[in-house]
Amino acid sequence: MLIITACTTDGGATEVVTTEATTTEAAITEAVTEAGDTEAAATEEATEAGAKNFEGRTMNVVATSDSYVPLFEKFTQETGAAVEFLSMSSGEVLSRVEAEGGEPMADLWFGGGLDAFMSAKEKGLLEQTTDVPEAADVPAEFKDPDGYWYSKGITIVGLLVNNDVIEERGLDVPTSWADLTDPQYKDELMMSNPAISGTNYAFVKGILEMMGEEEGWKYFEALNENIPYYSSRGSDPKNLTAEGEFAVGIIPADKSASDLSEELNISVVLPEEGIPWVPEGVAVFKGGQGSDIAQEFINFMLRPDNQEMIAEIDGKDGSQMVKPGVDGFDLGVPSERFVEQDLSTFGSMREGILERFVEIMGDKAQ
Repeated sequence: MLIITACTTDGGATEVVTTEATTTEAAITEAVTEAGDTEAAATEEATEAGAKNFEGRTMNVVATSDSYVPLFEKFTQETGAAVEFLSMSSGEVLSRVEAEGGEPMADLWFGGGLDAFMSAKEKGLLEQTTDVPEAADVPAEFKDPDGYWYSKGITIVGLLVNNDVIEERGLDVPTSWADLTDPQYKDELMMSNPAISGTNYAFVKGILEMMGEEEGWKYFEALNENIPYYSSRGSDPKNLTAEGEFAVGIIPADKSASDLSEELNISVVLPEEGIPWVPEGVAVFKGGQGSDIAQEFINFMLRPDNQEMIAEIDGKDGSQMVKPGVDGFDLGVPSERFVEQDLSTFGSMREGILERFVEIMGDKAQ
């Protein structure tokens, strides 16, 4: 059994939905098939790898989305572990665990910008996980040298442009990050609060890497003039732009965004100066009752068949996958335009960057 809890960001009521394994079996099989493997092949591989039996036990998971239900149901089928699933953004997770004095809110932390995971490591909130054979061929930049976090893939940052709004309001289609500071876009831009959204923190960090700190902060002061408020929900830039409330949203550029162009007059733009990006973390919380199950899940997650499933769920281009040989989708993402950045500072610079950004946002932060 897998239990999903949707947690609102405004402190409202939570909604719990229980999904039996039998109701999602078809979805699991379909996702695995589309990724290029059959359920039987995945099960055989798990058996050969000596999957552990956690029958009668539960793993608590906090993740950025409930779209990963098929992946966790597959883990349940292979190991017997029940999964209780809480959806929350990475910035919210870090703030909540810190506020509760380091008390683990779950066993497994799945997804979100790497900055929060690096910061959590520094604060002693994560448990070391070193018995991960499937991580052997994962490049060094996508796993912590001490085993405190691993990456499941890469988020890239781009723009979602509502062409109907652009035409209606007589605006130009932006093609660069610099374009967004043009006064014509005043109150037409949507961005999430980077203290909450890992994607938008990656945007801020990427711009500072590209432009340098002095010019980068000048850029954000100018950009702030065109942003009416900074949303507390990471999904708002995509959703509100698609709904026509804004002309342009700063978003994670994935297949779901590209697919909107088939339904609406929407375009995804990868700005010409460079594409900010950030690895998405996965880690085990320190002190969780199911930490051994969570450690087993990390190895499970990095198996090629499960990486293909993650690529399917996340809608990632092959250039956004961290496991060699995992194809993903062919979205035409120009990886040569990824911003050159020092990943080691994503966590160490986080608090300083956010403090400065809070000053710029003023009372616009939700």
